[in-house]
Amino acid sequence: MPDQATRDAGSGKGLLDRIGLPKPLVLGYIGVLLFMIGDGVESGFIAPYMADHGAGTDVKAGYVITVYGIAVMLASWFSGALAQVWGPRKVMWTGLVIWAVFDVLYLLFALGTENYVMMLILYGIRGFGYPLFAFGFLVWITGTAPTARLGTAVGWFYFAFTGGLPTLGSLWSSLTNPLIGQLGTLWSALALILAGGAFALIGAKNRPGGERLAPPETTTKESLLNSVSIIWTHPRVLVGCLVRVINTAPQFGMLVYLPRIFSDDVGFGESKWLQLLAIIYGTNIFFNLIFGALSDKIGWRTTIATFGALGCAVSVTVLYFVPTALGPDYYWVAVLAGMLFGATLAGFVPISALIPSMAPENKGGSMALLNLGAGGATFLGPAVASLFLPVVGAGGVTLIFLGLYLVAMVLTLFLKLPNEHGGSGAKGSTRPQRSPETESAPAPA
Repeated sequence: MPDQATRDAGSGKGLLDRIGLPKPLVLGYIGVLLFMIGDGVESGFIAPYMADHGAGTDVKAGYVITVYGIAVMLASWFSGALAQVWGPRKVMWTGLVIWAVFDVLYLLFALGTENYVMMLILYGIRGFGYPLFAFGFLVWITGTAPTARLGTAVGWFYFAFTGGLPTLGSLWSSLTNPLIGQLGTLWSALALILAGGAFALIGAKNRPGGERLAPPETTTKESLLNSVSIIWTHPRVLVGCLVRVINTAPQFGMLVYLPRIFSDDVGFGESKWLQLLAIIYGTNIFFNLIFGALSDKIGWRTTIATFGALGCAVSVTVLYFVPTALGPDYYWVAVLAGMLFGATLAGFVPISALIPSMAPENKGGSMALLNLGAGGATFLGPAVASLFLPVVGAGGVTLIFLGLYLVAMVLTLFLKLPNEHGGSGAKGSTRPQRSPETESAPAPA
């Protein structure tokens, strides 16, 4: 793993360094963007499509997505722990192969035969793919980017990540669905996935930081145990994991019920709904960069609590209730509401810089737990929607998501860097005053 001097050397040289984009990993960022476009192609219509092709109802389709979310959650955790002993590059290769193989099997033997059991199995296993690929690269970034610009480098990661899932992925499907149909669009995703893998893994194959990060004596079992033991050695990291779960749980949960509501009940139609989805996350990708850079100046915790948690509590409510109240003639209002949600969602970006810095001597474990939170969101969101939709309706589920964001705002107040535990540092800012590698070991939380 590159030492701090190597990581910080040359920062500020050239355009890419000035905008906080690690030059050695540029092709990796492009690869993640293409990969996540492929993964996001289905996001705006897969739930109703499965309901109409074997699942039977939106709720049963939601159960398939929930199983998928469990796989994503586990793979997200594994990505951080395995990257320490396998190296981020090998973890990314594993994710690429899993996604490609089980996507083909899913399209042929689950959707192709409208077999609900096969949907649960094959779509679920495919869920291990994208977290290993994408979050393996995130570990690569946190291990090589200069500490002073880590928030910005992470912002670029989420620019690529949400630029694909679901932003450009939804835009892609809005263009291809009328031309080659929804099934043809799902097949086109495979080509995008393979192109992304080629950019990231072949284009950046000789870049530093892609090999084993842990000491030679560390075993895979020990790395996995370290990712669990951090729960009691650094309880605040667990709190950060919970905040990360809440961050995107509503995003994935609303994809279970909003496609049908906005397309059919409100009356926008599928094409306008997919375009709205692209606008929401198109806004998000640019605000990922804005809040990534802003957080390096005003503080990571401050950004997360105010722009992220509180902002999303407001915007998630507006996104559902305002368009459904006004109807199809006010599409522009839905666009504005969507842009607000996309912008505030980006307020959580600094958490990927904050959490590893809270446990600088066990960054692998903290990244594993952080990634577990990211994966947990893909499980919690659809689970809440599937379980409560028949009971309290879409409006009630949206209010549950509002409550979760308020909980996240409170939890964020407990996220502190090691130097804050002893009373030093800028209270409320939670940004590194100096390199975390030069900080004293964190006191027990």
